[in-house]
Amino acid sequence: MNGVVLTHGAGSNADSPLLVKLAAAFEAAGWRAVRYNMAYRRLRPTGPPFPAQAAADRAGLAEQAARMREAVDGMVVLGGHSYGGRMSSMEAATQHGIVDALLLLSYPLHPPRKPQQIRTAHFPYLRTPALFVHGTRDPFGSVEELGGAMKEIPTKTRLVTVERAGHELKGIDPALVVATFEEFLR
Repeated sequence: MNGVVLTHGAGSNADSPLLVKLAAAFEAAGWRAVRYNMAYRRLRPTGPPFPAQAAADRAGLAEQAARMREAVDGMVVLGGHSYGGRMSSMEAATQHGIVDALLLLSYPLHPPRKPQQIRTAHFPYLRTPALFVHGTRDPFGSVEELGGAMKEIPTKTRLVTVERAGHELKGIDPALVVATFEEFLR
């Protein structure tokens, strides 16, 4: 059995509708799925993450990945929406082999209307295959910007676009995301 740890974006938590639906779709496909609240969210129920807390957020993801590794005999994946995906990819870039793949939902390439503040310094160090799922109306980076940035990653990547979807990815088909991810992993 494969396992996936799913985590949330900066303004959300592990009970976000996106993560609930995605976890259910993974479980329906035979995966073990865990939704995880990062360290900053466990400290306070609302509000954005603290930049000084990012290392603790990443360490918590590493711990969850290690727990999943003990619980399943197959692949282990970190999946994250926005900030959760960024923290997951940063941890995978510094700890090669911590997971077998990444599922990055609405990767926050840059803050809205601030394309000069790019968040990809770790991309050249990423050795973990990554599937990006991104809305065509995401203000945190266009599909074209993300596609260009992904060229910095020296391993297998793929970009799946969701037409007319914004950063929250409303309207995506979780079962299709899981099926596409499984096909990507083959």
